Amino acid sequence: MKILIAGAAGFIGSNLSTKLLKDGHQVWAVDDFSTGKPENIDNLRQDKNFIFANCGIETEDFLKFCFDQGVKFDQIFHLACPTGVPNIEILGEEILEACSNGTKNILHVAREHDARFLFTSSSEIYGESEVPVQREDYTGNVDPIGWRANYEEGKRFSETLVMHSVRKYKLKATIVRLFNIYGPKMSLDDFRVVPVFLMQALTGESITVHGEGSQMRTMCFVDDLIKGLCLVMEKGNVGEAYNLGSDKAISMLDLAKEIIQSTKSESKIIFTPRATHDHNSRMPVLDKVRALGWDCNTDLQTGLKITTDDFRRRLATYHIK
Repeated sequence: MKILIAGAAGFIGSNLSTKLLKDGHQVWAVDDFSTGKPENIDNLRQDKNFIFANCGIETEDFLKFCFDQGVKFDQIFHLACPTGVPNIEILGEEILEACSNGTKNILHVAREHDARFLFTSSSEIYGESEVPVQREDYTGNVDPIGWRANYEEGKRFSETLVMHSVRKYKLKATIVRLFNIYGPKMSLDDFRVVPVFLMQALTGESITVHGEGSQMRTMCFVDDLIKGLCLVMEKGNVGEAYNLGSDKAISMLDLAKEIIQSTKSESKIIFTPRATHDHNSRMPVLDKVRALGWDCNTDLQTGLKITTDDFRRRLATYHIK
């Protein structure tokens, strides 16, 4: 198949590109490197079936790239958006542009190509949840003028644009809401919790846990996530949203201890003030995606070992810029 991936140089996008190329597909890829990394796709660019353009999906360059290829895309994966909580402020405008004009542009391409379309949304759309577990029909508890609003409301707006295209233009589109994902190819200077803890442990620094570390999260290994994305693309019901992640919760304090064990580090755990906007817990209900035949099969210890080995290898050669 001919597949377009937006956000292909990111952690998830590069893993997805690798999987699709191995499966024999042709991949057209775009990324503006706002948070994606060139080194994530350096090896892929040697493959004749990987065609890359350095551009943001909100730009005319993106639309021109898609038009100039002279092919009909069968599937389009929309993963393009800066990530990382501090980037909500640092790259706030870029987040809003990707989620608004960017999503509008890529939906236009999907309609022109009559392609099946998958949008990667986020558990952030649920906000500070008032329920212990989040089903897809939970409408969330989000502050539209709160500190996290650029990302939370941006993703919610993208979902609205997708559903508008489904209802008005009969686009064959589905939505996945990602919970915490980790694994190889996460940036060494990523702001997310697993790479932060891993880098601190591997370099002998103290591991900084916010507050008392009682915040609960679930951790899904990227290989499981990629299988879920491909499955929902193939079998997901048009116009529906699917949670994707693990439903095994762990506190941030226990995660720090697991990473110390995985890395065999002598790092100490220290506690730092916790941001007021830090959500207390996230826990997906996975019944819908499991009905398609998916599950999160990689246990945390196995996934952390693979990720630790990947970080060790890259730390030996990679300079954090």
